[in-house]
Amino acid sequence: MTSIEHHLEEHSGRSNGLDSTGMDEKHTPWNHIIGFSISLVLTVLALWMVLHHIIHAAVLFGAIMALAILQAFVQLYFFMHITEHHVPQWPFHVWMLTLGVTFTILFVVASIWIMSFGAESY
Repeated sequence: MTSIEHHLEEHSGRSNGLDSTGMDEKHTPWNHIIGFSISLVLTVLALWMVLHHIIHAAVLFGAIMALAILQAFVQLYFFMHITEHHVPQWPFHVWMLTLGVTFTILFVVASIWIMSFGAESY
């Protein structure tokens, strides 16, 4: 094998688990279909719990929060490929997750603050 052939094989993706199209062989459309189906089931379950008042409001809130956290992990695993083990990129994943959680907490706290105390300024 010449150095040019070796270089082309190295950069074609075949040596790192990618097929000839550059797609990861373990990420098939079925993974997205399964993830979407799980997301739909979790969403419908939360809606059903709210519409039919199956448990007390405080417990219902906790159950919906648990379903939301589960939904976030489903999204991370099936759609954002959080389990990919590219060594140079894992600090990036950790920082982006930290930033996402920080912004989410900030938006929730700010929204509650505005809904609670926003009317007092008028």
